[in-house]
Amino acid sequence: MISIIVAVAQNNVIGKNNDLLWHIPRDMKHFKETTTGHHIISGRKTFESFGKPLPKRTNIIITRNKNYLQDGCIVVNSLEDAINYAKNDTEIFIIGGGEIYKQALNYADRIYLTKVHHSFDGDTFFPKINPDEWHEIKKEDFDADEKNKYPISIITLDKI
Repeated sequence: MISIIVAVAQNNVIGKNNDLLWHIPRDMKHFKETTTGHHIISGRKTFESFGKPLPKRTNIIITRNKNYLQDGCIVVNSLEDAINYAKNDTEIFIIGGGEIYKQALNYADRIYLTKVHHSFDGDTFFPKINPDEWHEIKKEDFDADEKNKYPISIITLDKI
């Protein structure tokens, strides 16, 4: 199974200046629990925003730079190569950024979508999801609290 995991603001913003615009521990916990033990695929800029490989996951980085190397990571030159490398995993996770998400929608079987109920000024957006292609199978709503500044919904969508 190929899955996209993403946190998206109300206005489809996912980031600005190669960084997240919010800090929501509940969503970070969901991301960690969902992706641990699996292959995660990201673009180079998204990977570099973390600064190091995410632990207990096989980190695959997509870049056009044929000479790019990163300790503890697999480096490939296309989304197809990344998916092919991870093909024996029970679930492969696409974790960003914007351009990788656009390409991944054609391959994805599932989307783990955290909807942040707030709008942000950003420069990177998640592509529009065609509602005729996706079916909501699970939704959990969480209010803002002292640790989580914004209310969120964690939604699981499966391709129809």
